[in-house]
Amino acid sequence: MPLIEPGKKAPAFTLRDQHNEKHALKDYAGAPLVVYFYPKDATSGCTKQATQLRDAMSAFQKLGCAVLGVSPQDVASKAKFAEQESINFPILADDDATVCDKYGVWQEKSMYGNTYMGVVRTTYIIDAEGRVVERWDKVRVPDHAKRLLAALEALK
Repeated sequence: MPLIEPGKKAPAFTLRDQHNEKHALKDYAGAPLVVYFYPKDATSGCTKQATQLRDAMSAFQKLGCAVLGVSPQDVASKAKFAEQESINFPILADDDATVCDKYGVWQEKSMYGNTYMGVVRTTYIIDAEGRVVERWDKVRVPDHAKRLLAALEALK
């Protein structure tokens, strides 16, 4: 599936978080939402990204914005990662990569001459009506939270 273009409706989903609680896109209607897709729990880049967002959570909350992380590991992996890093927002288990595929982030990747399917680090801002308003492809982790907060401020 292709990446979701800004202006398009965000695909619906329901996934479980690190506490085994369900989160559906519709639960976040009426306010902006950051949904970021990352390759794997407890890897260096993914940990840096999650902890950066964790540390900026009060700024996101002041803007009335929730943050959801999504990757294709199971709930047990999410629970361990969240506990190790004191993650203070939901990280969602997309065990079979169905939601990753819907959002176009489940793509063919290559490393050391081997190709495989995996998540390409991507972040979406979804508006109160459920439309994608911003998308960052192949996200660079440094200062990502600051860039997201600036984009959210600009949407006000």
